[in-house]
Amino acid sequence: MVLAAGLGSRLRPLTDAVPKPMLPVRGKPLLEHHVEALAAAGVREIVINLHHLPAVIVDHFGDGQRWGVRITYSHEPELLGTAGAVKRVAHLFPEPFFVLYGDNYLRCDLVALAGLHERAGAVASLALFGLPDVSRSGVAEVAPDGRILRFVEKPRPGETESRLVNAGAYVLSPEALDWVPAGGPADFGRDVFPAMVAGGARLYGFVMPEGGVEGADSPELYRRLTAAAGGTGAPWRARGARDG
Repeated sequence: MVLAAGLGSRLRPLTDAVPKPMLPVRGKPLLEHHVEALAAAGVREIVINLHHLPAVIVDHFGDGQRWGVRITYSHEPELLGTAGAVKRVAHLFPEPFFVLYGDNYLRCDLVALAGLHERAGAVASLALFGLPDVSRSGVAEVAPDGRILRFVEKPRPGETESRLVNAGAYVLSPEALDWVPAGGPADFGRDVFPAMVAGGARLYGFVMPEGGVEGADSPELYRRLTAAAGGTGAPWRARGARDG
């Protein structure tokens, strides 16, 4: 499942006409990079959740046939958060499955992430990456064997030696969704994963190499991302997008 329902408020006015996951990088929307990565990893059925400007996404991807996959859409009248969005369509996931955040530029070995999940007998496996400054992030402390021991939210100096943070790419076994409350918003990083670790569930971390994920949480970060990737990605444009 790829999460693509967010409002992208911090990127306005860029997201007034285009959903954040449809902003172009390397000549194609961010979301298209995810669809291609999943297809390359052998995934043939993809769910994308929608809320803000859903027609832009549906018009571009259709049923997914162009990428060799079948795409199903989950329309959210009210935003449900990362975990609530997946819980809403839990019936579509009888086996372990990927969850990707559609608004990050991600370079993750999804096959290796899935392999770790299977070998470890994990309930949830999270891609992690290192940050020099984690004072505004949630940090995962990981044992030598990869098991996640605890999460520390916005750690104070000296509170943890870990610099590993959530990259927004997971493999989840279906039972992971038992930890997500039904019927309302819930977030994996804030609500679900800490509760799972506290409850003894097997969560494992997959540490990505430096530069494996880049966010686009502000116009400045998006400019940096597109510059590093070789430009904004023109000439791709969403239908109805206007200059100015």
